[in-house]
Formats: sequence, C-alpha cells, structure tokens
Amino acid sequence: MILARIALHRPVTNSIDHSCEHSSMNVNDVPPPPAFDGKAFVKDLTTAPGVYRMYASDDSVLYIGKALSLKKRVTSYFFNTVSSTRIALMIKQIARMEITTTRTESEALILENQLIKSLRPRYNVLLRDDKSYPYILITDETWPRLAFHRGPRAVPGRYFGPYPSAAAVTNVLDLMQKIFKLRNCEDSVFRNRSRPCLQHQIGRCTAPCVGLIAPRDYDADTKRAALFLDGRSGEVVDDLTRSMESASASLQFELAAYLRDQVAGIRRIQAKQYIEGEQADMDVLACAMDQGTACVLLLSFRSGMNLGTRSFFPKTNGADSASEVLDAFVSQYYFEQRPPREIILSHAIEDHELLEKVLSAQAGKKVEIKTSVRADRARYLEMAASNAVLALSTEVTSNVAQRKRLEALQQMLGMEQTPQRMECFDISHTQGEATVASCVVFNQEGALRNQYRRFNIDGITPGDDYAAMHQALTRRFKRAVEEGVLPDVLFIDGGQGQLTQARDVLKALDVTQVILVGVAKGEARKAGDEQIILPDGRVLRPGAHSPALQWIQQIRDEAHRFAITGHRGRRQKKRDVSKLEDIPGIGPRRRAGLLKHFGGLAALKQAGSEEIARVAGVNAALAARIYASLHGLESKPSANEPPQETQ
Repeated sequence: MILARIALHRPVTNSIDHSCEHSSMNVNDVPPPPAFDGKAFVKDLTTAPGVYRMYASDDSVLYIGKALSLKKRVTSYFFNTVSSTRIALMIKQIARMEITTTRTESEALILENQLIKSLRPRYNVLLRDDKSYPYILITDETWPRLAFHRGPRAVPGRYFGPYPSAAAVTNVLDLMQKIFKLRNCEDSVFRNRSRPCLQHQIGRCTAPCVGLIAPRDYDADTKRAALFLDGRSGEVVDDLTRSMESASASLQFELAAYLRDQVAGIRRIQAKQYIEGEQADMDVLACAMDQGTACVLLLSFRSGMNLGTRSFFPKTNGADSASEVLDAFVSQYYFEQRPPREIILSHAIEDHELLEKVLSAQAGKKVEIKTSVRADRARYLEMAASNAVLALSTEVTSNVAQRKRLEALQQMLGMEQTPQRMECFDISHTQGEATVASCVVFNQEGALRNQYRRFNIDGITPGDDYAAMHQALTRRFKRAVEEGVLPDVLFIDGGQGQLTQARDVLKALDVTQVILVGVAKGEARKAGDEQIILPDGRVLRPGAHSPALQWIQQIRDEAHRFAITGHRGRRQKKRDVSKLEDIPGIGPRRRAGLLKHFGGLAALKQAGSEEIARVAGVNAALAARIYASLHGLESKPSANEPPQETQ
C-alpha cells in the first residue's frame, strides 16, 4: 500500500527561477539566464528523504534520483569533485531542479521508478519497454482456465511470470495439464460443449464443461496449481497427501487414486530438480558491458526448474558501471514483475538492502539479493556471466553493422545526416481480392512495430495497384501532416508507376521534406538485383554486397510480410463469412446469431448439429444442413427447414 500513501502525500517542490524581470527591455537585449547555482539551491534543502529531478534549459528531464537525505545527496553534486565525465556533463546542463519529499526512503525508491518510467530522463539507465513477456494465466471465473498469455494483462486472473521464452511457458503448461488437469479451451468452446473433448480422453482435463468434476474439487485443483506456480510445490504435496489419506479413510478410492497420481507427478518433477535438495525460486542476473552497450542476462528458476535465459539491452545513457546498470535493472524490472525469493547478481549494487525491503513488501515474502554464492549457485552465475558476454558481443557486432548500413544509405541518398525515421509501403492482394496496404516504420535502432499501420483498400478497380497505393498514401499522409510526424525517407515497394502515385500524393498535400525512394525488382527478380529509383530519377543497382541495399531490403521485406499477413487475414475472414452466406436459409440475422453464439466460425465448425440447433431460429433440419455445408458433406433440403430469410 506504499503507492497509495505516495499518491495521497502532497509533494513539496523546491526550485530556483532565473527569469529576468526587465519587462521594458527589448527581447534581443535580454541577457541569457545565468548558470544554475547549485550551491545556492542546496542551502535551504530539507534533510528529509525524497526524489530530486534535474531539468535542462529546454525543460527536458536530465536525471531523476532518490535520497535518504535530499540535502546530503544533492550537495554531493556541487561541493564534491565529480570523477565521472558523464555526471560532469550532466551538471553543466542543469537549468533548474525540483524535489519531492517522501516519508521514507522506500517511498522515494518507488516514486523514483514511477517517474523514470513516465519521464524517461536523458542520463538515467533505462530498461527498454518490452510488452512481449510470456506469462501463464489462471483466469478469474467460475471454471478457471490455464493458458499461455502474452501482451497487456487485460484478462481478469492471476499472472505467473514473466518467463524467459515461450518454450519455457509451453513446457510448464505441459506439466501442469498432466498433473492438475485444468481446462485450457477458449470460453466460446467451453460454453458449447455437449461431450468431453480429446483433452479429457488423453487425461489432461477433468471435463468441467460437461460436469464430470464437482466445482469444489476443481477449485481445489486450481488453488494447488497456483501454489505450484508460486514455487510452493512442497505445500502442494503436503496438501495432496492429507487429502489422499482422508479420501482413502472415507472409502473414496477413485478420488484417492486421482490425488495419488497428482502427488506422483509432482514427485517426478522434484526428482529432476536442477538445484540439489532445493525447490529453487530464483533469478540469476549477470551484466556485461562493452563500448557503451550493456547486456543483462537473466537465468530463471521456478520450483527448481531451469526455465532458460533471456537477454536484455538497457539504454545506458553514458553509464559505464555494471553495478549501476544492475542497480537500475533490478529496481525497474522487479517493480513491474513479481520477484522470486532469491536474486543473485554478478556485481554488488548500492541499494540492495533497500531493494530487499521494498521487494519483500511487494511480493509478500522474503526476497534476498546476493552476490557472494557457492556451489551450484556459483556455477550458474558463472554460466550467466559467460552467456552475457557472448550476447553482448553479438549485439555490438550487429549494431556496428547497422550503423554501416545507415551511413551507406545516407551516402547513397546524399543526406547531410543519417535518417531518423523511415517508412515503407507495400500492397498485397490475390487477383484483386481483399487488397491490403501496409506501412512499416523504422528508426536507427530498428523496427517500431507499435507504429505499423494497415489499410484495407476499397472503392477501386480490383487489382489496380496504383489506385491502391494512392489511397493508402493519401490516408496515411493526411494524418501525418496533421500530427506533424513525417518520415525522413519514404520507400515504395514498386517501380515508376507506384512512385508516381506517391509523388502525386505528397505534392497534393504540400509535403516537400520527405525523400522518396522506389524499390523495384530487377530483371532477374531475385534478392540483390533490386533497382533503387532515386528522387532525381537515377536508377541504381547497388548489388547484393551493398550495405545500403541490405538495409533497404530489410525494411522492404518487413513491409511485404506485414502486408501479406493482413491480406491473408482479411481474405480468410471474408471467405469464412461467405461460407455461411452460401448456405440456403441463412441470412444476415441467422448468420450473426450463429457467430455470436459460438464466438466465431472456428467454434461453429467444431460444434455438432445438435449444438447448432440450440441457436435461436435454427431447427434440426437447418442445423444438419449447416453442419453438412461446413464439412463438405451433401445435404438435401427438408420441408421442416425454417423459411428463407430475406436479405
């Protein structure tokens, strides 16, 4: 509840204003504001704990820090000799400072992390946002579902993770379904089952959909599954053993056998533990640094199982200390994710005692941060450290190659500096059907997938790629002009015809600062033979070894992939709807009712004719015809079918 207390605590802000009050003076005669006087600022500072913020002259945030004593910490910047070049450069840029007091250092730590995440200061070490963490989800509903989850945590329920990889989640789910037998089907399928599915037949589900397990017993399995995922498998075994003995004593031998099998399954997992004699719940973190780039490698253990590794590349912003990077990583990462009982680090961090205290309160269990370890833990730390070095080497090499490609592109296009934002458009359709245009966005670091866009193209002659390109570009750049977000370079996947459409659109919208480049297939129509059409009309054939062409190919191929994926989805959706439209007796209302009842065509295909007949307006004869049509079977019309709907 610390966060709630912070929200209610009124911030106390202190700042120095260097504005000039000579209102009668000409603007051009006003002298520049004096340099920030840090020594004067700290004279009246409080000794209370809190957070300080440093701002540049353009009001951008330079740095955010926390302190047990604000006065003591801020004083160190202006009265002590600064050994770090990075910190010295930062201090020179300070135009003003603000402070916010808190009641404890723990509150200051939490507030610091909140502000770093929202403001993303220029000189703080920043953990890059990654929404792709895979989780295991146990939904919050009458019959909870055990499922793989990736993305925003919008579904009500308990989330366990994050896991290093999708494979790790899949392996754990496989074990969970064998032991606890919770359902994994979607709700649309679950609601419309009339008989057990294959999962029940192979012993991976207790079939709650058809009432083959009592709610009380299913709830007990759900709670045990949650305990197991929390790393408390020992408690699960003890609970199962007690329940098994009770069932046996009351002559419930089938239940006792079921519980016995669950205990045996967990015992088998425990026999494969990677940490001798322990149910390890820990993360091993190793940091490697080179050329201003940092790699933090995470090796995870849950319930003693090795879940694999994941590499992170935080933005260092000039930080050159592995301890500083790890300090920031632990703070930012575990304030978003549930921490394990042990966090083992390759380098000691300054705030480990404070972080232990805050993370323990957050997790509701004791969390320990260690650097000096022995035996198995030392070997795992050594393994993580060596893998961090390898991952960093690969990343640095990749970054160097990427910089070379961007510099080559800059030279090819005659630009004064390397492009900051690049967009590429492509068109995809099948003989004019379900035309989709794609727009992908890249910056100097790579793809900006959250800014990708697709455009469903309508109102044109089917197969007219020129008209499709014109429509997509018009829709994109009308909005881009309004928002003021324009690319430095616009790539068009196509020849002179598509390029002409793009040129006409940009001219009509009075967009002149965008460099327009066409990417056409060469005569051989193979990778490396592409023709690059420049703004001045020149056509280049850089060849497969050209770094600039390699960068263009990467962007073009991504646009092509994104367009095809969108086209296939739109085409399939259209064809799925048409399957129902082609069935006699199915009009718009019945079609909508069927899709709403089953949650989509896929679930409708899995349903039997008896289940289909439960939909309002569908009798047994029509249900049989629908089933036959969806499965390619012959069906003759019946006199008992409901009347044909009018369109």
